[in-house]
Amino acid sequence: MNSLHSLLQSIDSFVWGPPLLLLLVGTGAYLTFRLGLLQLRHLPTALKMVFSKNPQSGQGDVSSFAALCTALSATIGTGNIVGVATAIKIGGPGALFWMWLAAFFGMATKYAECLLAVKYRETDSRGQMIGGPMYYLEKGVGSKFLAKLFAFFALGVACFGIGTFPQVNAIVDAAYLSFSIPQEYTAVVLTLLVTVVTLGGIQSIAKVAGKVIPTMALLYVIACVSVLALNFEQLPAAISLVITSAFTGTAATGGFLGAGIMLAIQSGVARGVFSNESGLGSAPMAAAAAKTDSCVRQGLISMTGTFFDTIIICTMTGLTLIITGAWQGELAGAAMTTHAFAMGLSSDILGPMMVSVGLMFFAFTTILGWNYYGERCITYLFGVKAILPYKVIFIALVASGAFMELDLIWIIADIVNGLMAIPNLIGVIALRHVVVEETRLFFNKPSSNSPNLQPVAN
Repeated sequence: MNSLHSLLQSIDSFVWGPPLLLLLVGTGAYLTFRLGLLQLRHLPTALKMVFSKNPQSGQGDVSSFAALCTALSATIGTGNIVGVATAIKIGGPGALFWMWLAAFFGMATKYAECLLAVKYRETDSRGQMIGGPMYYLEKGVGSKFLAKLFAFFALGVACFGIGTFPQVNAIVDAAYLSFSIPQEYTAVVLTLLVTVVTLGGIQSIAKVAGKVIPTMALLYVIACVSVLALNFEQLPAAISLVITSAFTGTAATGGFLGAGIMLAIQSGVARGVFSNESGLGSAPMAAAAAKTDSCVRQGLISMTGTFFDTIIICTMTGLTLIITGAWQGELAGAAMTTHAFAMGLSSDILGPMMVSVGLMFFAFTTILGWNYYGERCITYLFGVKAILPYKVIFIALVASGAFMELDLIWIIADIVNGLMAIPNLIGVIALRHVVVEETRLFFNKPSSNSPNLQPVAN
């Protein structure tokens, strides 16, 4: 097992080396400036679209809000609780700054990839909308090879990465630590719930996500704000530590072994991408199902997912860990976050329970979202006839995920995440002119739905 762990660790370090980090952040930075800081200038417009009660016209299977919630169900998960703790444990408080930077540029990437998903989507043999990187790679870029490569890697993420093992492990651990429920019992109940919801398809998944995600996200943010409010005098020092550590590294202290700048960058960007999935190509598969007549509109709505996920929720978690000093202890992962809430709320019951309940619900919805992503990939590769066998295999993997080793789980998840991002980013870069042109047309078109705001830069 040690040799396998070392081998996977070496592969992970290679995949998430400087080239991929540069490709991820560089693509977002390029799109940010090419689109004239769109994610900053048009964020209020995008948020208004998200919370608009007016029904959207156009083809699609679910509403734009439901499509966003489906994407958020796959992104708001263990990355927001366990992933942030892991990033700060490895890279120090400075890792949070690099998560912010990656998320800011990632919003432009998320906008572009979801715009392309709607632009190049099509209808399958059942009359449902299908789209995502495999379709804009094939129809836009003209490369079936890259399209199939993405679908293969994304299927690996769904089955062996974000979609199953890390989430299942987080749920069973939280249930055991907080409520003393045996792993076997949790695994059985979880498997049954996943089976019932996923067999209902995108409408069922979107319906559950649309109810669970907003509610749990709000409750978790309230819990974090409570900790920060009770310890508000330490907030300026915590923010200062995040910024200074990002450029100077973090010295060893307590149970923290110390970290240099490169380690802070690597852990921050890697865990940030794991959390918000900007550039991975996952959210476009949900965006393609949205009922909309504008690819730009859906791109704007979809990019708010990165804002909610990282700029709000991950920041809340990170500051809670830093203010309480939990990051300097011997604990790691969910145990570190639980300890932080226990200290921050001065309660060994309320704090841990909040973290555990939030973690279980977030992880559950992530499983649902990635089940749908895997279904889109299997459909592209083998047709609709392969959907049922895929779901059976996926459910079996969920059932077995409770008994996997945690360290091995995160390494496998990191590897397949990185491999999935490469063909998608190639597609986004190759079709950048389509993104720019569609954006220009939308914002220069006089319409009640597309205000004539500042033009996109050439």
